[in-house]
Amino acid sequence: MGYKSDIEIAREAKMLPIQQIGAKLDIPEKDLLPFGHDKAKISAEFIKAQRDGSDGKLVLVTAINPTPAGEGKTTTTVGLGDGLNALGKKAMICIREASLGPCFGMKGGAAGGGYAQVVPMEEMNLHFTGDFHAITSAHNLLSAMIDNHIYWGNELEIDQRRITWRRVVDMNDRALRDIVTSLGGVSNGFPRQAGFDITVASEVMAILCLALDIEDLQKRLGDIIVAYRRDRTPVYCRDIKADGAMTVLLSQAMQPNLVQTLENNPAFVHGGPFANIAHGCNSVVATTTALKLADYVVTEAGFGADLGAEKFMNIKCRKAGIAPSVVVLVATVRAMKMNGGVAKADLGGENVAAVQAGCPNLGRHIENMKSFGVPVVVAVNHFVNDTDAEVEALQHYVAEQGAEAIVSKHWEHGSKGALDLATRVAEIADADMANFAPIYPDEMPLLEKIETIAKRIYRADEVLADQKICDQLKQWEDQGYGNLPVCMAKTQYSFSTDPTLRGAPTGHSVPVREVRLSAGAGFIVAICGEIMTMPGLPRVPSAEAIMLNEQGQIEGLF
Repeated sequence: MGYKSDIEIAREAKMLPIQQIGAKLDIPEKDLLPFGHDKAKISAEFIKAQRDGSDGKLVLVTAINPTPAGEGKTTTTVGLGDGLNALGKKAMICIREASLGPCFGMKGGAAGGGYAQVVPMEEMNLHFTGDFHAITSAHNLLSAMIDNHIYWGNELEIDQRRITWRRVVDMNDRALRDIVTSLGGVSNGFPRQAGFDITVASEVMAILCLALDIEDLQKRLGDIIVAYRRDRTPVYCRDIKADGAMTVLLSQAMQPNLVQTLENNPAFVHGGPFANIAHGCNSVVATTTALKLADYVVTEAGFGADLGAEKFMNIKCRKAGIAPSVVVLVATVRAMKMNGGVAKADLGGENVAAVQAGCPNLGRHIENMKSFGVPVVVAVNHFVNDTDAEVEALQHYVAEQGAEAIVSKHWEHGSKGALDLATRVAEIADADMANFAPIYPDEMPLLEKIETIAKRIYRADEVLADQKICDQLKQWEDQGYGNLPVCMAKTQYSFSTDPTLRGAPTGHSVPVREVRLSAGAGFIVAICGEIMTMPGLPRVPSAEAIMLNEQGQIEGLF
């Protein structure tokens, strides 16, 4: 039997006018800012008016460590949301926007797949409503104003050797990681070493996703530390007087984007920090607003639970004052086989032993999520080649871990394939079984926070940090930043910092290469191993196959 591609399915979608989707959430038309017929932003006034309402149940979807076999975390998020609605529940989903970097690199789209997608899929994976462009522009405005301040006399006495603010672009471009700016003579300023990160690693992105409203946004932007003076005192964004103009550029981007699933259920798509180099969650504004509008909100955190879910719990929940009622951990039979040592080309044949050998990766994620005091359900995202024996082996293993694994066929059947999963998730959420708590307190020293994550989540024996790193962390503590959470930047492919080490490794170390203070966002970034905050393109980037066909339709994006 042949199956339609994601893009073919998306093109056949019978979308409702976005005003009708808003009506399902009781959002008046006057509070919708339409972008065409199928997407709209929600007004800040409407969002503010919802604050005193009661909250629905929050469901976090996360996954095992990603493999080339595919896990389908967003697909499961959408399928579960559709499934809850099919049961008569008032549910909506909250996911992140897609970066152009992975779309043209190697990951592909970020709108789900099969019959569990968010539409309009092509727009979502390209320019969408321009949020990422606004973030890029606001970030680089600050960069330009820093260099301009220095050019016109440097009244703030910035030490040009200690400018910490890099530029950003929403693209994978390794050539920009380390550059020299202002060459060409006196009129171009003072040459200095600089560099670019990808937009999703920008502190402005993190701030937009963590800010409560436009006032909080401007305050956080003002708190960004951009450089240091010779006496090591910090220079803030507000000192450069850029925070007001940056807020203007971001004012529309702060408003969540409303779209719909293939089954015409509402979805917020807003913000998009990567989980391997940033905190990996959609915006606080989108999630908290959704909780006021729906009885169940299904959201996701990026990459595996060791990254996205850990940061969701320790950073987003801490900052936003929210807590999940249940965690849905996505796994596939195919990915278990890869963790069990099977090559991607050999995944087609039945191999129960490989499933069993790969399950410890899943088991560790279950244990980690339970350590936050939240019940866990494993969603087995079903692939058509999965055999009954393989599925049973996975389910048996999960049962031994004190959880349950529910097969979900949302990719093939949409909401109908997710009814069992949706029923059980709703039961657990309604039972109020969760007793959520982060795994470290605010007052814990910064290095100990890093060690806590490395040892309790990654199962490392130790954290390797040289004296320079330790001294820097101590200095930030002395400056009043010791109560901030930590954001680990690490490979997504392994619990360790070695991307080739699958399964559930122990006995490894976590080397911390660099630490960065994101004072505006409100966390410390610990860059571990070889992870890059500006990715490169693969040998054969996806962009090579992307084009417009004779009908003017996009080909090759999925």
